[in-house]
Amino acid sequence: MKRLIIDMDDVMADATGQFINFYEKEFGIRVPRESMNHKNEMERFPGNHETVYDFTFRKDFFRKMEVKEHSQEVMKELNQKYELFIVSSAMEFPNSLPEKLEWLKEHFPFLHWKQFVFCGRKSIVHGDYMIDDLPHNLETFNGEKLLFSAPHNLQFNHFKRLNGWLEVRDYLL
Repeated sequence: MKRLIIDMDDVMADATGQFINFYEKEFGIRVPRESMNHKNEMERFPGNHETVYDFTFRKDFFRKMEVKEHSQEVMKELNQKYELFIVSSAMEFPNSLPEKLEWLKEHFPFLHWKQFVFCGRKSIVHGDYMIDDLPHNLETFNGEKLLFSAPHNLQFNHFKRLNGWLEVRDYLL
């Protein structure tokens, strides 16, 4: 059975949407998702970028993210065909460990806790395929590298791109 590695933030969970929501609560300004296209993570919001980064340390930032459209149904299918692991670089954000675990249990109850890997660097994982939104995570991966589209990675073209979960289904199933 082939091994499939899948990232969480901005692949399964809508981290960009969560940043937009937290920014609007904090500053009263709704930043349109489209205005973030082709911008790295620190350029996406006007003003103090440290404050935006600090959102990731706040309670419920990771716990309350929306689920990406079609991810649950496609993940269920992938879980039948692949040795599937959810791998997230969670060590930098202490609140993220319990919050991500709770989020996965709630939204993906068909996955077993043994399929969750929280790490500092994804270069430790090996497999046949990796789906991630951050090119630097894919660069060190030994298998097929699949870039999941997000506003902050649209300028990169050196990996196979998947534009949503229906494309994931078409490509891997």
